[in-house]
Amino acid sequence: MNLPNKLTIARICMIPLFVFFLLTNMVPYSNYVAVAIFIIACLTDALDGHIARKYNLISNFGKFMDPLADKLLVCSALICFVQLQLVPAWIIIVIISREFIISGFRLIASDNGIVIAASWWGKFKTTAQMIMSILLIINFDGAFFNVLEQVFIYVALILTVISLIDYLIKNKNVLKEGSK
Repeated sequence: MNLPNKLTIARICMIPLFVFFLLTNMVPYSNYVAVAIFIIACLTDALDGHIARKYNLISNFGKFMDPLADKLLVCSALICFVQLQLVPAWIIIVIISREFIISGFRLIASDNGIVIAASWWGKFKTTAQMIMSILLIINFDGAFFNVLEQVFIYVALILTVISLIDYLIKNKNVLKEGSK
């Protein structure tokens, strides 16, 4: 197993620890432990992709598991935010629904031998979701941070919808290919 795949597996293994520290107060400053785990997991995502491309270590395992690990990490955080009453459930449903729709689209494309690259809108969406998550996990007190958290919640939501629309428009032929 190559290094990028090991980093992907490590990211998946971090998720239960992240959720534990985010949802419990058994450890002092558990939200800071959770945010550290979340940031490390996000960094392993950037690092595994960089290493895989730079050293030509791209594998079928990595193509499948890397995006899955990302979705598991982000969706875990989002679901925890609902339980912690930090984000309304409808926003999380929209964000997670987008992930299911895009995953389904990619599956259809893959069955037809089509590889769909990530768009800039998707990258912006992911960045906004990660910043939003970090802000919500740390959960600083004060009006400025409350407004900043709300801004990033809605920026992430808007970018989620824009990236979905962009993705569907750019790849509408995938559905035509799938109907052959």
